[in-house]
Amino acid sequence: MLLLRDDIPDIPFPGMWDLPGGHMEQRETPEQCIRREILEEMCIGLTDIRLFDVFDMDDRIEHTFWQRANFIVDDIDLKEGQRIDWFSENDLAGVELAFGFKSIVAEFFNCRPWREDR
Repeated sequence: MLLLRDDIPDIPFPGMWDLPGGHMEQRETPEQCIRREILEEMCIGLTDIRLFDVFDMDDRIEHTFWQRANFIVDDIDLKEGQRIDWFSENDLAGVELAFGFKSIVAEFFNCRPWREDR
């Protein structure tokens, strides 16, 4: 599931698809951060998140989580961004992602952690 960022010129990567999430607050763990951000941005309480991997990017460390879910995107009360949508590996072939996340999403599809989660 990806988030289409707001189309506001003064934010980074306006109008681009992005992984939902955000910045950690002081004394917050990465897991607490993703739970808070998803609740704030989509009014979704995550229940069974799992760490996919930690990526050392040029300008930051990214903790990437995942959860098996079957959300109906039209039913989500989106507070940030223009919309959200589900993407398959094939759907992403021509899509550029904000913040350099394309390689992380490609790695997620390559590893397929959900297959081990049956």
